[in-house]
Amino acid sequence: MTRQQHPALGISLILLMAACFATLDTTVKYVGAALPVLVLLWSRYLFQAIVMAGWLARRGKAAFRVARPGFQLLRGALLLSTSCMSFFGLQYMPVAEFTAVAMLTPVVVTVLAATVLHERVSLLRWALVGIGLLGALLVVRPGGAVFGWPVVFPLGLTLAYGVFQVLTSRLSSLEDPYTTHFYTGLVGAVVVSLGAWWSPVAVVDVLVAASPAQWGLLCLIGAMGTIGHLCLILALGTAPASTLMPFSYSALLFATLGGMLVFGHLPDRWALTGMLVIAAAGAASVWLNMREVQRRHPVPTVALDTVGD
Repeated sequence: MTRQQHPALGISLILLMAACFATLDTTVKYVGAALPVLVLLWSRYLFQAIVMAGWLARRGKAAFRVARPGFQLLRGALLLSTSCMSFFGLQYMPVAEFTAVAMLTPVVVTVLAATVLHERVSLLRWALVGIGLLGALLVVRPGGAVFGWPVVFPLGLTLAYGVFQVLTSRLSSLEDPYTTHFYTGLVGAVVVSLGAWWSPVAVVDVLVAASPAQWGLLCLIGAMGTIGHLCLILALGTAPASTLMPFSYSALLFATLGGMLVFGHLPDRWALTGMLVIAAAGAASVWLNMREVQRRHPVPTVALDTVGD
């Protein structure tokens, strides 16, 4: 049975997803100045695990069953690693510039497809890789305000998330996306909890000492991460991924607005130019990827998103 298409609704959900992730990143940068990043990560994934457990519980025990536990574990670990890169990196880089460099994920997926999966990559896609890298150089140019060692965080994020997407594109069709969303949160919550157990950071003491406003912001971090990914899942059920994914680059606009409103930071003209270049190259790369998937499989079973928190 063919699922009814609602492109306008899907695009609205993707825009909401982008706004959620930009709000998440802005909040992480703001709260990270007062609370340890470990506490922020724990809040992010515990919230998702609890909410999705309640969501799945309505469907019965069968909703928690998985076909490939190893896939769930690895996928959760990879997404957690992207969150670690994001949460730590945002303490050193402006939100907009960090988001722009992280948007190079489609470039990384292209490189991995050619080098690891030995897929044939067209000259056009390689050209888009070069254009995307040029945009990144404009954002983190030598002598620029954000150039330096902190750039390893968004670059590491794109690598980890690129691997995450390649894995997801191969195996996610075997699992229910809502079940996968739960186990992603559960894996993150368990791993961060174990890390907190061995860490010198007294997570419980920090939470006890946190103000009501800080508690609210921690819940906001968890809510934005959970809702953002749910919006993606719901959007992909309303319209083709090739229609939706280019709109995920609106996260650059939302991130710029968040940085300006909360921190008074506005990227300079070179950084803004680099963001536009990255957005154009990334959106074109996503469109090409989805077109190739649709040619091979008339009814796509998976889509690649461009941000991960």
